Amino acid sequence: MGDYGEKVARDWLRARNCKVLARNFKGRKGGEVDIVAREGRQLLFIEVKTRRKDAAIRGLAAVNRKKQSLIERGANEWLRRLGTRDVPWRFDVIEVEVADGEKPVVGRIENVFGNSRQRRKW
Repeated sequence: MGDYGEKVARDWLRARNCKVLARNFKGRKGGEVDIVAREGRQLLFIEVKTRRKDAAIRGLAAVNRKKQSLIERGANEWLRRLGTRDVPWRFDVIEVEVADGEKPVVGRIENVFGNSRQRRKW
């Protein structure tokens, strides 16, 4: 279900003029980011959480401190490879809700944790 949710999220981002730069990016020190994308000049490090429509817990609730740490390490590796931290960037979560026979419902929560840099020019 996770792979399906990530595909839905990538398609959803592209439909909103976001450029998907990488999927399942892994850093040298164990970090990971489901999707790295660019929206205008802003770099997005995105965690995708897929849940069934009747799930008791929201996808965002699964992005605990341990998971945030993994995403941050992956983002730091991306920025290291980029050669600068002087770019606007943020951490988002995309929730994908699925139900048999229904179109998936997608929601994005922007700037959910960390020290995102939003004011700098690309």
